[in-house]
Amino acid sequence: MADKPRVGLILAGGGARAAYQVGVLKAIAELLPRETPNPFPVLCGTSAGAINATTLAIYATRFHEGVRRLNFVWRNFNVNQVFRADTPGVFANGMRWLGALVLGGLGRSNPRALLDRAPLRRLLYRTMPFARIQESIDAGALHALSVTASGYSSGQSVTFFQGVSSLATWKRARRVGSEASITLDHLMASSAIPFLFEAVKINREYFGDGSMRQNAPISPALHLGAERVLVIGVRHEGETLSGRAATEDYPSLARIAGHVLNSIFLDSLEADIERLQRINKTISLIPSHHLRESGVTLRNVDVLVVSPSEDLEKIAARHAHYLPRSIRFLLRGIGALNRQSSTLVSYLLFEKPFCRELIDLGYKDAMHRKEEILRFLDMPSA
Repeated sequence: MADKPRVGLILAGGGARAAYQVGVLKAIAELLPRETPNPFPVLCGTSAGAINATTLAIYATRFHEGVRRLNFVWRNFNVNQVFRADTPGVFANGMRWLGALVLGGLGRSNPRALLDRAPLRRLLYRTMPFARIQESIDAGALHALSVTASGYSSGQSVTFFQGVSSLATWKRARRVGSEASITLDHLMASSAIPFLFEAVKINREYFGDGSMRQNAPISPALHLGAERVLVIGVRHEGETLSGRAATEDYPSLARIAGHVLNSIFLDSLEADIERLQRINKTISLIPSHHLRESGVTLRNVDVLVVSPSEDLEKIAARHAHYLPRSIRFLLRGIGALNRQSSTLVSYLLFEKPFCRELIDLGYKDAMHRKEEILRFLDMPSA
């Protein structure tokens, strides 16, 4: 085990789309022997991916148990466990927004977000014993866990990490690595989608969703000692390959919002993977002795990407009717229930039918590539 490359796992954001990650992890758990400890010594999560990564860190000495718990929660999700979707709660918040717009503000009563995530905070508080993260590190099952959030005051992408004592902080342009004991606040901050969910104060600054301004999503794993990285994406390749089509209608608010969320959650990861592959190719063309003589510290980093084989937006469109009536009413008003504008729905659809289909899709996609995954992990099959 000691001479195996240290593998990092990258779990990006994507709201309800992160259910796909659970399916991939479920397949990996089944492919590995039952008593196998955490195969990912470096766990890096952002937004909803941060919640999944932290769960794996808590159960790093029992990888199969961690995946089982993730699978149980995601397979039985409903919107009311994530944010208030009851009619009185949604109506009251809507009235505050309307009052603030009409009256030019409500002072201390100004609304901070469209949706109230108090249910998610209660769920995570009840189910996630954060003290076990350090226990996993002390047991040698975890090298490092990182959770990334975006600072609204500093404009920095801050990666909070907890790991072995030899790890060092880092500072790059608009992104830093800060040592911390990961808590519930870090997860709530990392997953605070702008406008939809309230920002969270950590130390002296308010933080929002970590996917914002995260220009190098793979970088934290490399800073924390990963020698190769497995990335579980939440976007079907076909979504990025479609050409520009002529259109007469002005884009709805929902389509614009979906476009913004895609740029926040998905585009940076794809660009970073492409950049890493270019660097790998460049390094392969330069003789190793030239690299040493020039003092170049770049190294080849193997990367494996597992992403959906089907369009998650189309799946979301099929399941949108499972959303609570109050949320459907809210989304219908901005055109989000239109089949051509289901991107926004795919991020908010924390309902069993949708999550289960994504889990099953992730499981199928990973099993289809099981030999490739096992070779990448340098692990025997179960």
